[in-house]
Amino acid sequence: MTRRPSGNEHNLSIEILAYEETGLGVLCLRRRDLLSRPDVSVTEVTLNHEFLMSSYLTESERALSARGLARIDDVAGPALNVLVGGFGLGYTANEALQSSRVSTVEVVEYLPQVIAWFQDNLIPLAAKLLSEQRLRVTQGDIYHRLTSPSTKTFDLIVIDVDHSPQDVLGNQSCGFYTEQGLTNTRAHLVPGGVLGIWSYAEDSPLLATMKEVFCDVEVEQVSAWNDLINEQITDWLFFGRRPR
Repeated sequence: MTRRPSGNEHNLSIEILAYEETGLGVLCLRRRDLLSRPDVSVTEVTLNHEFLMSSYLTESERALSARGLARIDDVAGPALNVLVGGFGLGYTANEALQSSRVSTVEVVEYLPQVIAWFQDNLIPLAAKLLSEQRLRVTQGDIYHRLTSPSTKTFDLIVIDVDHSPQDVLGNQSCGFYTEQGLTNTRAHLVPGGVLGIWSYAEDSPLLATMKEVFCDVEVEQVSAWNDLINEQITDWLFFGRRPR
């Protein structure tokens, strides 16, 4: 998820699409036009009145899927199964579906309200994703699933839920970022499968723990210039592979 404001000083108008209580606090979906770009409409999400994500800059969410898939070699074949933790505005799942190698994408979203936004066509990618036969979106706790015994394995698992391992949205992720939690998660990957984790900050403890559990562990920076606030933003992607 992108935790970067897109510049409220550029508001032309704001339309509140949904405003509701959730298990994590007050969740708001809004759409606004940009004063600096009258032809651009931005969809945003806030949680407890704090900015959570935006459709304006989605580079790192998309890169999480694209760069994760790029790490899966041809030995895995052309029918890859992908598991996405966190639906958000749908950009991570949509990017995975751009690959002809991907056979299925399953998304596990904690908040039923977010799934309802998608089903009610309130987010920018809804119409496209609703017509995608390879996509399945379910409500659940991705952290509980991955730290429990596996019933199905995936070629790629990507997690885009918390701000960072040190700045979490709730207590659902308790235990996930530990060596035991990541070891349990590894069992949900096929041999050679890849785990990717999104973070808005560099996290040395996560990197060190992943190196204890996975091979070919790498961290990538994804930077983009936010012209609405005249600031470069950088997010961090952590990848590790289950040994064959």
